[in-house]
Amino acid sequence: MSKKFYITTAIDYANGSPHLGHAYEKVLTDIVARFRRLMGDEVRFLTGLDEHGQKVQMSAEKAGVTPIEVCDRLAAEFEGLCAALHITNDDYIRTTQDRHKVVVQDVLQKLYDKGEIYKADYNGYYSVRQEQFVTEKEKVDGKWPEIYGEVTEVTESNYFFKLSQYQDWLVDTIKTNEQMIYPRFRSADALQFLKEPLNDLCISRPKERLEWGIELPFDKDFVTYVWFDALTNYITAAGYGTSEFDEQWPADYHVIGKDILVPPHAVYWPIMLKALDIDLPKHFLVHGWWLSSGNKMSKSSGEVVKPLDLIEQFGPDAFRYFVTREMNVGQDSEFSLDLFMRRYNSDLANDLGNLVSRLLNMGQRYAEGKVPSVEVQDAPEKELKSLWEDSAKELIPLFENFQFHKALELIFTFVSGINRYAETRAPWKLAKSEEAADQAALRTSLATMAEALRLAVVMLTPVMPEISDKIRALVGAESFDRLEGQLEWGSKLEGKALGEKAILFPRPESK
Repeated sequence: MSKKFYITTAIDYANGSPHLGHAYEKVLTDIVARFRRLMGDEVRFLTGLDEHGQKVQMSAEKAGVTPIEVCDRLAAEFEGLCAALHITNDDYIRTTQDRHKVVVQDVLQKLYDKGEIYKADYNGYYSVRQEQFVTEKEKVDGKWPEIYGEVTEVTESNYFFKLSQYQDWLVDTIKTNEQMIYPRFRSADALQFLKEPLNDLCISRPKERLEWGIELPFDKDFVTYVWFDALTNYITAAGYGTSEFDEQWPADYHVIGKDILVPPHAVYWPIMLKALDIDLPKHFLVHGWWLSSGNKMSKSSGEVVKPLDLIEQFGPDAFRYFVTREMNVGQDSEFSLDLFMRRYNSDLANDLGNLVSRLLNMGQRYAEGKVPSVEVQDAPEKELKSLWEDSAKELIPLFENFQFHKALELIFTFVSGINRYAETRAPWKLAKSEEAADQAALRTSLATMAEALRLAVVMLTPVMPEISDKIRALVGAESFDRLEGQLEWGSKLEGKALGEKAILFPRPESK
């Protein structure tokens, strides 16, 4: 039995519509999943929605509807985003599903029976916005940071998970496993958090304050709070408690934003798994934030981008290309409509789109709509082939190391090289000559451009699947489901039908 390549996104919270950060995380994870499939892995790709909690309950009360109605509406929005972006997730988990409730109650009961969960009184401060208890040490200059919103003092009984006893083990695990968190420098965030003594983790809320949650199996007056509900989704979807679990767990990658690495994913989740005697995820792939004028985009600042609007106007592949080209995984990146339009017009419409259009136009005019044969191998052909071979050997390593922005830079440098080749050979001039040598060069130039375009979109496929498929069809290349052999110059396109002239990246109407 071979283990599947299991990759997950963080599950989104049912407290608002999808934004740029949600869309980017889906695209990033989808690119990894598509690439691993091309490398021959059997992939399982999970995303989903976190649906319980006080914010959802409050939103429902404010709207005069039930919490599940709020969740159903937002689930449709988030699943719609996945469909619009051609996300190839194999599963979509919702934490209100029965399959998830069963697992949550099972792991809670196991830990309670082992003595890992206990009941105690708590007196302290509570942030409604973050739905968590906070301490005085979280204050900055004597004030609660804005991220906590309104903070109130509460006194109540709750259940706690014995987090603190695993602190030394977790520190040692992060220090010794250098591959656990990527990029590696993000490990410092976790280790910095762990320099302070861990408090045991409150994992419940009394029903008198919060009814919208999964009931504790050992106390019907309480529901479990976010950690044992939301984080457990990863093992629920992997088939925890069934024969399928060993085929999928541990996760190869949890793809998450840097703001939820610490403490949820790098502290609470590993300790929860350790207490349950379950293997840890192999890696956390941690991406940065999208910034606007140097500041994080947020609803509170009014800086938001509605990805569905951009997708509708420019197409999913243009959106996927931009966010992948601009974001160095692990770092923050700037987003603006001006930046988006420059990439769209320069890289996509001008460099790639016009190149395809020129080839198809010349193919119909000079080669009866078919890819001709390569008849000469002079300096222009050798130069372009050499450029490809230098680029091709770097592309797979770049994808394996999540350096997608550099891979795209290489691919579009090659696209520019094809355009230079076209200018050098100038098929439109060769077509005017009756010399046999010029006619041979004409046929060679069109065949070379077709082959170069086929190669250019091989590694563009995980990023821009729809456009890559279109270009392959237009130059007569076959589709493929494995990378093996696809990056080698010298396909059998001769005689294949070229498509009619196509506009792949139309100039959008001003909006």
